[in-house]
Amino acid sequence: MTTTAEPRHDRPSRTPLTTTAEPRVDVAALTDQLLGQYADLRREARAVAGLPDFHKVEPMPMAEHRDRVLHQLRELAAHHDVLRAFPAHLGGADDHGGSLSRFEELVAADPSLQIKAGVQWGLFASAILHLGTQRHHEELLPAAMSVDVPGAFAMTETGHGSDVSSIGTTAEYDPETGEFVLHTPFRAAWKDYLGNAAQHGTAAVVFAQLITAAPGGPRVNHGVHAFYVPLRDPATGEFLPGIGGEDDGFKGGLNGIDNGRLHFDHVRVPRDRLLNRYGDVAADGTYSSPIASPGRRFFTMLGTLVQGRVSLDGAAANASKIALAIAVTYANQRRQFAGAGADEVVLLDYQRHQRRLLPLLAETYAATFAHEELLAMFDEVFSGRGDTPEGREDLETLAAALKPSSTWHALRTLQECREACGGAGFLAENRLVGLHQDLDVYVTFEGDNTVLYQLVGKRLLGDYAKALKAGGAGDVARFVADRAVHRTPLIRAAQTLADVGDARRSAGQLRDEATQRELLTDRVEVMVAELAAALRPASKLPADQAAALVNAHQHELVEAARAHAERVLWEAFTRGVHAATDPGTQQVLTWLRDLFGLTLVERHLAWYLVNGRLSAGRARTVSSYIDRLLVRLRPHAQDLVDAFGYGPEHLRAPIASGAEAQRQDEARAHYRAERVAGREAVPEKHVR
Repeated sequence: MTTTAEPRHDRPSRTPLTTTAEPRVDVAALTDQLLGQYADLRREARAVAGLPDFHKVEPMPMAEHRDRVLHQLRELAAHHDVLRAFPAHLGGADDHGGSLSRFEELVAADPSLQIKAGVQWGLFASAILHLGTQRHHEELLPAAMSVDVPGAFAMTETGHGSDVSSIGTTAEYDPETGEFVLHTPFRAAWKDYLGNAAQHGTAAVVFAQLITAAPGGPRVNHGVHAFYVPLRDPATGEFLPGIGGEDDGFKGGLNGIDNGRLHFDHVRVPRDRLLNRYGDVAADGTYSSPIASPGRRFFTMLGTLVQGRVSLDGAAANASKIALAIAVTYANQRRQFAGAGADEVVLLDYQRHQRRLLPLLAETYAATFAHEELLAMFDEVFSGRGDTPEGREDLETLAAALKPSSTWHALRTLQECREACGGAGFLAENRLVGLHQDLDVYVTFEGDNTVLYQLVGKRLLGDYAKALKAGGAGDVARFVADRAVHRTPLIRAAQTLADVGDARRSAGQLRDEATQRELLTDRVEVMVAELAAALRPASKLPADQAAALVNAHQHELVEAARAHAERVLWEAFTRGVHAATDPGTQQVLTWLRDLFGLTLVERHLAWYLVNGRLSAGRARTVSSYIDRLLVRLRPHAQDLVDAFGYGPEHLRAPIASGAEAQRQDEARAHYRAERVAGREAVPEKHVR
């Protein structure tokens, strides 16, 4: 099978190069770089994703799709090395980063399979691994790993999605029987949207408010904890006593997953089924935890499940690659409207088409390089090599910044690629519509994107406050002085004098790496500092007024986090550029990085003008230089998507198979033959 890009007979001809010194992309070397440190594991996973037995079949009834995906899941467990994250003595490999690198590639086969695998191993089994202790690992993990026990991850409730700390389900300890009483007290507390809950799951990890009463003490709510709870009789598939549920039914996408709802009516759970790594209850009801702070304990427990966000970031980037490989290949073959000669023009030769696709290609490269760094950080923490409170906090923040960026980007990319392929893009056989439907929910599960950006914004504010406290009044004074300069026309005047009316000098400044870094960094710093100043009075206000003040600035908080994520992506892309060893490839990647950076500046041009970061003359140059970059990158577009390394068994789109090139060649040959034979009809306007 083809898992790396190789020369193909259906490769489109390229626009003539302007000079003999035009750089070339070493496609094979670039593929290796993009596959990253887990290149071999990714290739193995792509070989599996390329097998027809694992492909999504369009159309397929929901019930049949669900059965197919469950069968595929068991085939993966039995034959395809999907248990790498688990302990070696249980059949795993203690390889956390490598495990996710393989898992992300399943999106090329069927996103339903990828997410079903994520539910089973990334959520259900991983909760047992990371929240349980040794006895849970020995007793419960083997069946979860093998899918002998398909499992659900029952955290989200109908009435509480991202606000996990406020869930309504309770688990109150009964010291007389040594059991927890698991109960859903009202309808909004039903567990909802749970993969494996509607049909297949026979057990679940259920999150509930843990309530105890130590001898002689009051009833105390110790916050959210996780419990291993059997759901169904494995033989009959019927719910066990006290447990009920519903099927979520047909969804907007991912219909190979049996999402459903669960509720509990005073279900008794043995004390030893509390996953007690971070909180335990003695036989007499005494609660203990290695983490004294309830808030820190809660975030530590949830932090162990960050791998879901990490994997969605990688899967979304992969979906964008597939979409762009389809759309760019088609655009290099499909012809529309007559040009100056007899032939119609290839779509990608149109500047507007380049504007539609190439900036998305640039951002996809940025997302790919950033994800590889996120994956390395994840492995560093979960392997134990860098497992410190600071390391976990950094990992959670980076994941919360990148997952929204890549999943929103995937939806934009899929939609633009669909439109760029016209009616052909709307055909289910070309996969763009189906991928968009399946990827849609990625922006709201494993953390709603807007809520995740709020988490990032709060971390930025916290870091800013620490920096000011460490630096003292001098840092504040320097910031005020800096703002005073930028609030005046001085910096704009300096830019105008430096450019002396020459657009080429403006462009030279904009393509400078240090200038791009300064523009992107300055935007984050200013936004965070202004937000911190606006929220500073909150510390002295009553709680309700402080909350109202914070609420009034939520938009600025989210936008500051978005700006931070954009800078993170640009920095990762820049490191990727420097890591390229082939000079021609490095030059093309530099242009692509510049396109990404300047597209970000263009996107926020109003901010740069209002805040005095760019002169009017230099601002006008941003768009014109982007257009110049499009011309430079156009000859390399096919190489850049081929370097993603996806073969026809992964794309599975007829419009990217070479069939369109054959149709176009046939049409052109027909008209040439007509002209040569003198049979070509004369247009009416030429007769007059």
